[in-house]
Amino acid sequence: MNAPALQHAAEAELNRILDTQRAAFKAEGPVALATRIDRIDRCIALLVDNQAAICTALNEDFGCRSKYATLMMDVMNSVGSLKYVKKHLKKWMKPEKRTPLVPLNFLGAKAQVQYQPKGVVGIMTPWNVPVNMIFSPLADVLGAGNRAMIKPSEFTPHTSELMQRLFAQYFEESEVCVVSGGPEVGAAFSSLKLDHIIFTGATGIGRLVMKAAADNMVPVTLELGGKSPVVVSEKVDINKAAEAIITGKAMNGGQLCVSPDYCFVPQSKLEVFIRRCRDVIAEQFPTVQGNPDFTACINERHFQRVKAYIDEAAEKGTRIVPLCPAGEEFSSPEEHKIALHLIVDPDDELACMQDEIFGAVLNIKTYHELDPVLDFINARERPLALYYFGDDKEEMQRVLDETISGGVSVNNVAMHVACDDLPFGGIGHSGTGNYRGFDGFRTFSHARGVYKEGWVNLAKLGGTLPPYGQKVEKMLESQIKK
Repeated sequence: MNAPALQHAAEAELNRILDTQRAAFKAEGPVALATRIDRIDRCIALLVDNQAAICTALNEDFGCRSKYATLMMDVMNSVGSLKYVKKHLKKWMKPEKRTPLVPLNFLGAKAQVQYQPKGVVGIMTPWNVPVNMIFSPLADVLGAGNRAMIKPSEFTPHTSELMQRLFAQYFEESEVCVVSGGPEVGAAFSSLKLDHIIFTGATGIGRLVMKAAADNMVPVTLELGGKSPVVVSEKVDINKAAEAIITGKAMNGGQLCVSPDYCFVPQSKLEVFIRRCRDVIAEQFPTVQGNPDFTACINERHFQRVKAYIDEAAEKGTRIVPLCPAGEEFSSPEEHKIALHLIVDPDDELACMQDEIFGAVLNIKTYHELDPVLDFINARERPLALYYFGDDKEEMQRVLDETISGGVSVNNVAMHVACDDLPFGGIGHSGTGNYRGFDGFRTFSHARGVYKEGWVNLAKLGGTLPPYGQKVEKMLESQIKK
């Protein structure tokens, strides 16, 4: 079957599921708190009951991914988000009181915001943290009272197949459904007349999703990544900063959308920083090749892509510091494992400074003054994350005030993402919109403004109805003034 035929077949099946979910949503009516909590509880049960199978599937997809990494990043974090939504949902569902126009608020009028489910939400997930990237938005989607269609990445086929099977066991198709497939299915999915789409992945694909959704006026949340910078202050314990940065970079082999991409280090502290990075990785990963704790690249194509950044920089005479025992820099392409590498003061024209790394490379740029650092960051597309390490409160505030990013962690890496009470999302090329916690509940709800008239018809009493005369003229003069 050719690509157009595959896409046509996918569209037919996806629309059947969408029609099933939309009909069930309509028949259900207002979605009760108990129903929402039941769906969240089933998600928690799915994760807890099947954690061993999830670890096995992810290890098969990556070729090497520690079960502990999977339990922490994919299972524990997902359960935490689901429990957070469950705990606060009753409060979030209550209408918010707002203030009617003065003096109507003194005459019995009332105003409020009621949060309504949107209907059917599409969730398109990436391969890097594939289980958490399903359940993190799904917690908000179900908490808001919606139904969900989920399209996982084709790069993690074992995990995607497992999720498809497990969701079919724990949910009716009319509640939550996982659909699998390649680019044709993805294209058909993003063209559905859903009530909202959230996509996590590459900027180029996100742009296509946004265009397809625009044809149907479907609201879109995009979480896209980018080159997340780190600023290390002169006034910092450089050993502590290096430990936190390189530990964060090592998570998932650098394959995280909020992974540090390039790091500004004071010239005077460079060698201490490098030495501490080397020591920390030696403590955490005494070996790389054959070490089950060190995550491999997702596949051979990504192995070759990340290796090419290192090779190009080396060919240009750039200083490369591999953080591993000698001879363990690269596995065979079939095993696709790359040790962490520092690329020191790379030229800005190199690919490693142009592309999002999404792998085991950290660019190090030295500096003397803060102004050029901020200018460099601001001259580029706005990143999903920004990191500042330092003890100078004034300098920290300056970095926060004079840069723009999706989110920030100070003196640690990625911790803003772990906080369920903070919105998570990008800006510009790193994404649009946000989710997590109450912000996610609002993203996947329709905030419906409701006004209820009081006991006085102010328009009639105030003489603002036709035919107009002096009374309305005086009223307007009293209101339209400086």
